Amino acid sequence: MANAKVLAEKEQLVGELAAKFRDSSCAIVTDYRGLNVAQVTELRKSLREAGIEFAVLKNTMLRRATASTELSELDQYLSGPTAIAFSKDDVVSPAKILTQFAKKNEKLEVKGGVVEGKVVDFAQIKALADLPSREGLLSMLLSVLQAPVRNFALAVKAVSEKQEGAEA
Repeated sequence: MANAKVLAEKEQLVGELAAKFRDSSCAIVTDYRGLNVAQVTELRKSLREAGIEFAVLKNTMLRRATASTELSELDQYLSGPTAIAFSKDDVVSPAKILTQFAKKNEKLEVKGGVVEGKVVDFAQIKALADLPSREGLLSMLLSVLQAPVRNFALAVKAVSEKQEGAEA
């Protein structure tokens, strides 16, 4: 029979995982089998710098957490050694970091994940990784908004230069 203290700790862990799934805008499931300690350390460091939590977890605990958060579709990706990257704010950064790392280190396999409360597969995560970052999108939007004003200013300048040339 299991110890009551151990069961309480496991229930607490499942509760924390369920809260992470609810609070995170993105959670990406990976298989890290075959990576050495230096590679995992490098991956953790790059994720931590982006404000992303990366944890190696037991599949049974994850299945219980997904069941309580109605994300049981994610269970299909929970086999073998599993590590999950949780991001509260940014959806693109974890996808970008993990897919770039997987290109350099073929042993890391991105399986699937949860984005904005929906279970997604590797293809959708790869599509996210191909998007520019939030800052990049904002700068593109800003340049699109500035273009009409810039073009108008250039047209006014050209007209004034033409009038000055005609007067001279």
